[in-house]
Amino acid sequence: MPSFADHAASRRKFLQFLAGSPLCAAGALDAFAGEGLAPGSKLPDPLMWAPMRTDDLIKSPKEAINVFDFEPVCRKNVPPAHFGYMASGIDDEVTLRANREGFLKFQLRPRRLVDVSKVDMSTEILGVKYASPIVLAPVGGQRSFHDEGEVASARAAKVGNHLQILSTATSLGVEDVTAGRGQPIWYQLYATNKWEVAEAMVKRAEKAGCLAVAVTVDRSGGRNQETLFRLRPTDTRDCSGCHDRSSLQSSMRTRAMYQGIDLSGLTNTQASAMTWDFFKRLRDTTKMKIVIKGILAWEDAVLAADNGIDAIIVSNHGARSEDSGRSTIDALPEIVEAVNGRIPVIVDSGFRRGSDVVKALCIGANAVCIGRPYIWGLGAFGQSGVERVLELLRAETYAMMQQVGAPSIKQLVPAMVRRA
Repeated sequence: MPSFADHAASRRKFLQFLAGSPLCAAGALDAFAGEGLAPGSKLPDPLMWAPMRTDDLIKSPKEAINVFDFEPVCRKNVPPAHFGYMASGIDDEVTLRANREGFLKFQLRPRRLVDVSKVDMSTEILGVKYASPIVLAPVGGQRSFHDEGEVASARAAKVGNHLQILSTATSLGVEDVTAGRGQPIWYQLYATNKWEVAEAMVKRAEKAGCLAVAVTVDRSGGRNQETLFRLRPTDTRDCSGCHDRSSLQSSMRTRAMYQGIDLSGLTNTQASAMTWDFFKRLRDTTKMKIVIKGILAWEDAVLAADNGIDAIIVSNHGARSEDSGRSTIDALPEIVEAVNGRIPVIVDSGFRRGSDVVKALCIGANAVCIGRPYIWGLGAFGQSGVERVLELLRAETYAMMQQVGAPSIKQLVPAMVRRA
């Protein structure tokens, strides 16, 4: 039987472990790490029992209990500048936090005595059936996180039959990614200030078999990515070997989708002068479905439907384009109401749990895009990491659909969620 001294030593070790947790940074457990609570101090409720030390990180995707288990492994594997690019929000990162905290404003209403022994999570998005409503959002430069980049993500999406949206800033060409997915994908477009660049990309994407072009409209100006700027100086590598920053044109020529395009006159990869006239011109250029990504106000959602847009993505770019402080889940209800079923509504930014997905679907979203979680999986373990992230999200979504009494996506209705 362990002695009193053994128990005391184990207790001290455990308290020291708690004191080293990031949750204790505010000092609430400083005294507790000694031999007891200081007067007036309080333990976090609930306590976080997840590993906090690098030697406790998961060693394989199957060890992951939730998607958050992948983030510290990704942080360990990926160079600081690359990790900072992915993790960064804007300015004070108020919106970055709001995207997560926004889900607390909504509560699901479990229903009982419904046969949910089998749950059908399949859904149709712009005429194509997928096994789940979980979509891989466009994330640029995925070879920054794993050498197989977007192709690894595509192969993982194929395993679970998920829709994948490919970023304009992709490391690998749309043709290779489509081949990895084994089924047509969507292409996300940064239109740039030069129509000919956008036109060339759209035609290439269409030729590769893409079903839709999702035009990002929320990058109308600059952005102050403070987390990236703070982590970049800690990266000791010589970045000039991969990044030619001598000019915008030189920098873009290294990107797969810009190669072979005349970049003279290119001054901005975004399109701050974009208006609805751009979409009229785009409609005359492609037979692909046209989606607008970055809608946050109901007025713009109505205009999108009025202008013949095929679908919209309610998005604040994962809090990477502005710091308004408003989460997408908070904006979603007014947009769904305004659109009134005229066009599909997809949503992204901040989704980490199956309960998050189900809340959005109950409110009226047709699908949900995830970004950072699958990049954590990619940076941690490559394709198998992405597969496990998607598997966990599917499992959580399945279980939550059972809890609210919805055996199919169509049976997720507004009555199953309420604003807290």
